[in-house]
Amino acid sequence: MILSALVTSVGLNLALTVLLAAAYTLLRRRPAYVEVYAPRRPYAPLESWLPAAWRRSEEDIHAAAGLDGVVFVRIFVFSIRVFAAAAVLGVGVLLPVNFLGDQLQEIDFSDLPNKSIDHFSVSNVQDGSNMLWLHFSAVYIITGITCYLLYHEYKYISCKRLEYFMTSKPLPQHFTVLVRAIPVSDGASVGDAVDKFFREYHPSTYLSHTVVHQTGKLRRLLNDAENICAKLTNLKYVQRSSGDAPRKFLGLFGRRDLLGKYQKRLEDVEENVRLEQSDATRRQEIPAAFVSFRSRYGAANAIYIRQSDNPTEWQTEHAPDPDDVYWPFFSTSFMERWIAKFVVFVASLLLILVFLLVVAFVQGLTYLEQVEQWLPFLRNILEIAVVSQLVTGYLPSVILHFLSSYVPQIMKLFSTMQGFISVSGIERSACNKMLRFTIWTVFFANVLTGSALSQWKIFLDPKEVPSKLAVVVPAQASFFIAYVVTSWTSITSELTQTAALFFHLWGKCAKCCKRDDSKAPSMPYHSEIPRILLFGLIGVTYFIVAPLILPFVLVYFCLGYFIFRNQLFNVYAPKYDTGGKFWPVVHNTTIFSLVVMHIISVGVFGIKKLPLASSLLLPLPVLTLLFNGFCWNRFLPIFEAYSTESLIRKDREEQSKPDMPEFFSNLVTAYRDPALKPMQRASNSDERTAPLLGSI
Repeated sequence: MILSALVTSVGLNLALTVLLAAAYTLLRRRPAYVEVYAPRRPYAPLESWLPAAWRRSEEDIHAAAGLDGVVFVRIFVFSIRVFAAAAVLGVGVLLPVNFLGDQLQEIDFSDLPNKSIDHFSVSNVQDGSNMLWLHFSAVYIITGITCYLLYHEYKYISCKRLEYFMTSKPLPQHFTVLVRAIPVSDGASVGDAVDKFFREYHPSTYLSHTVVHQTGKLRRLLNDAENICAKLTNLKYVQRSSGDAPRKFLGLFGRRDLLGKYQKRLEDVEENVRLEQSDATRRQEIPAAFVSFRSRYGAANAIYIRQSDNPTEWQTEHAPDPDDVYWPFFSTSFMERWIAKFVVFVASLLLILVFLLVVAFVQGLTYLEQVEQWLPFLRNILEIAVVSQLVTGYLPSVILHFLSSYVPQIMKLFSTMQGFISVSGIERSACNKMLRFTIWTVFFANVLTGSALSQWKIFLDPKEVPSKLAVVVPAQASFFIAYVVTSWTSITSELTQTAALFFHLWGKCAKCCKRDDSKAPSMPYHSEIPRILLFGLIGVTYFIVAPLILPFVLVYFCLGYFIFRNQLFNVYAPKYDTGGKFWPVVHNTTIFSLVVMHIISVGVFGIKKLPLASSLLLPLPVLTLLFNGFCWNRFLPIFEAYSTESLIRKDREEQSKPDMPEFFSNLVTAYRDPALKPMQRASNSDERTAPLLGSI
């Protein structure tokens, strides 16, 4: 890519970014779009969103989005600090050294727009030049800065997690354990077996239990009832909006007939629901139960001490928040979950292989000769300078952004199939899957696909990996710079909520398909966190290779910081709070990015005929991994379980509180399946068509 093509891409994306931000500023002031842009705060006083996002404190974010929201914002804070330092070093020191190196050709400032971006990379520095020691020093400096900030953030968030626990009110999940693989003797029920076992082995702390029932058929009936309710609501909405009497077709069919028809169907479904609820509570027990204790310490003992001599029986795990429970997969056995895990693993590999073909096609678009070979009838059009710059500098990254946007939902579906029993568990698993997919397909696949080397052979000889990566990574600098610049538009489109806006407008136009937009969505951590970490990987990896990318990465993180602070207050409502458990993923990915940078740097100095620098860099990845091991032992246990010290201190503080008896009374029924709770009786009033599940 030449410099003028990059300038075209930057100008186009900057214009789109400003346009989207302006559109959001105008639309959010219209009452008709409050349901889209402020579903959490529809009646809050309107103020300028950018200053408001800047003014809000971390305590405000915690109150609005929980500790997960704080961690999400801290990812941007950490990234801005790292890449601000990297941009100072990269743009202020390394970029001039690279451009003045004249390894590729003599400098001609009059023809600067037609210069290749490679002239701003380390490839342009003369082999064996002493100026390369600046690059060597920069690697050590940025590694030290990043590790210092990582330690600071890990320590800070760990303290926040402990503070969150010690200051929180009593929560059901802290006193409850999920027990699976409950052995049941002939003639006994699951409830009897649970009660007998825990009264015998946990007599002083055991409180109560709630047996899980098979409610798959019941949930299908409830979904049918919900769909019928939605149709009734839409019909009555259209009738009220039109203001005239219902018309009939040929005197036979009309809205009034449809209302009666759906009303009758709804009453029939409700009756079936009541019958199924009675049947489920009598017969369809699953060998699993939520067991509650009188203290947090008692619950922790039940989790971390094996309950039976047979490890396959009485298996215990943390219970999620009652609102976080994902009920459909409690009936799956250990073998079914194991098979599902294997199937999901194979499906994930197939998805990566399919996406590799897409990446190969996208990479072909970055080379004008390849496009002309594929589409010879467009040769004359592609000869136009602006068109060729758009095709090679803008179109590939747009296609990759667009196709990648569908992957998070697929990964979430895969995680759901594995049998997790909480929404947070599903999304954390999807986050890890999405992160692996993003790193290997968006980063490594693009690096390797764009090279002349065979992709599958590059890792066969470990000794050759640094030198081969040192060749192929700089070759794709122009593509990733364009990809980062295109991300400005992508992250700004988060403000306009394009999909939600489309469905809102569709509901306004097609009144028969009116949607309920008033419910605030939840924050898609499983898709946003891997995306942020990808740009961190790209920025760190290209730090010495192509420092021109650093300002664009920094702009991305600054945009994300302001945009998501606004969205967490106005748009997204927390569905769960893991207590900051996403941060270890961020830490490990950053360490991985640093090690990749070290490996590439070793190869770069070897190719540039500075073997001493390569040798002196070899201890750096080892030191980085040792630092990671220290953080692993120092901080990770805090994210896995609370200590005896914290549990007992918290239990003692609450022993004498007057509201604890009421809490334990409510705890007995906290984990009752919502599908088994009684429904409201159908009536002919307009209120009848309110969503049924609101009463469950």
